Amino acid sequence: METNTFHLPFGEMSISLEDVGFLLKIPVTGKVVAVENFARYTEESRSDAIKMVSNLLGVSVEEAEEEVNISKGLTVRKHWLKSRWCPKAGSRPKNYPHVECTARAYLLYLLSCTLFADKSGSRVSIALLKLLEDLDDVGNYAWGAAALAYLYRHLGSATRVQVSQIAGYLTLLEGWVYDHIKLGLATPNAKYLDYVQPRVCRWIQKHETVANVDKLGAIRRTLDRLRPSEVTWDPYVNLRENGVVHAMAFYSGTIKYMDVVEPYHPERILRQFGHVQSIPDPPYRPVEAHRGPSANKYSVKYWFQQDYWERWRNHLLAPEVRGDKAEFEFLATPDYLPWFLKVSHPVITNPTLEDHSMVATTIADNELLERNRRALDAALRWMDLPPEVCTIESARTIMCDIVKFLSGRSIGPTPTSTTPRTAMAQPQHPASYRSMPERSKAW
Repeated sequence: METNTFHLPFGEMSISLEDVGFLLKIPVTGKVVAVENFARYTEESRSDAIKMVSNLLGVSVEEAEEEVNISKGLTVRKHWLKSRWCPKAGSRPKNYPHVECTARAYLLYLLSCTLFADKSGSRVSIALLKLLEDLDDVGNYAWGAAALAYLYRHLGSATRVQVSQIAGYLTLLEGWVYDHIKLGLATPNAKYLDYVQPRVCRWIQKHETVANVDKLGAIRRTLDRLRPSEVTWDPYVNLRENGVVHAMAFYSGTIKYMDVVEPYHPERILRQFGHVQSIPDPPYRPVEAHRGPSANKYSVKYWFQQDYWERWRNHLLAPEVRGDKAEFEFLATPDYLPWFLKVSHPVITNPTLEDHSMVATTIADNELLERNRRALDAALRWMDLPPEVCTIESARTIMCDIVKFLSGRSIGPTPTSTTPRTAMAQPQHPASYRSMPERSKAW
């Protein structure tokens, strides 16, 4: 995931298939969202597009041909769809299309304004109409995976120096940022109903004006100075059924929308699934790549293996690749951050001494967490505590109380941890721990 991951001072993050499932509540598994032989404009594809518009939207061949000619491609105008199928009250034409044609027109308009929005803002791909031919089959497509592939591609093209716009479903990107990164930009939606509405409805979308463009530089600097503790790595930990990550999130391969194919590498963002991040294998190499300065010079092609997608359960990350469950939310292996800094650009703005200092502090924090984890493990083994209290949380409580006792202070509530505590009852201390004052005399 060269261009569709977000490189922060403490490692990589990205929108995962599980993110899409929670944020949008649309299927991430199913049939591929693609139409064969419809990628290039030819006389044959133009003729097929006219027939498709006529048959599936219930208009005459002449009207369909006129609209395709006006659009100058394998598209129709959003304005034409809206005026033709959503006319103002009292202006409905006598030959109003059948209800199924109206449903297709509405879905076509909806998809073009949300999941697959392009930079034109005015046209809709006719290829999508082919997928709406059988309305009973619409729910069997992997719309979530297709939307993610489409957004990945446009995140890549938006990194070109001469590009000033981006396509794709930016509400998905915005909701993901609000859920994961604490920037203080989000406005909560008081009417949001958890477990009922898509999670992206938790926030009220902001519409920035030209006067607010100056905020961009400040936001970039804030991102460069983010600490791991200022990120919600796994916002769905309490929403998953039985606490199990959706299996599809660990699919490793490529995802597709029409002719857009993008790699999906969950091994690069293991911390978002509650695992310890380690150095991942190299990403998939594209079959062909052109990365010119402008969007029309940017072209990256990957192989898409249909068999891999249809049998995705056979292509999940092996347990040994996923690694251990993380005891601290942002834990990585000791060699991960030094490796990451060698192969990546961890800051957005021009590097400064302060940026390098921030990165060094992040590495030190990660090393401190690892040392604390090893120390707590050793202390637990030495104290020979029973299994029911052998957790990091209970160990932290015990060790803090021991330090207080040895320093002559009374044992009170444990200071608030930097990691979120679960909604579990605090385990009772065993008899061996309750008699700690007598035991400590031998020290």
